[in-house]
Amino acid sequence: MSNSPQFLQAASVVKKLKSDPSNDELEKLYGFYKQATVGDVNIEKPGFLNIKGVKKWDAWNKCKGKTTYEAEVEYIKIVNTLLKKYGLQK
Repeated sequence: MSNSPQFLQAASVVKKLKSDPSNDELEKLYGFYKQATVGDVNIEKPGFLNIKGVKKWDAWNKCKGKTTYEAEVEYIKIVNTLLKKYGLQK
């Protein structure tokens, strides 16, 4: 699975935001990133005691069925929104 230069740039830029995105924003980013780079969720859902793992799995599973391109587009849209909201570090 090959990712577009725009997606790879967005994945790099998002690490340089001035502030950390909210948990909800991070979960969406994670889901679309995994869908774009791996495809449909391919692991068992973690046990309920692994709260963070369950949230990440759920976010990825919500993207199920999206193509690499669709997931990349959604990811880039979220990153652009976060850039406007938080700005970049200098």
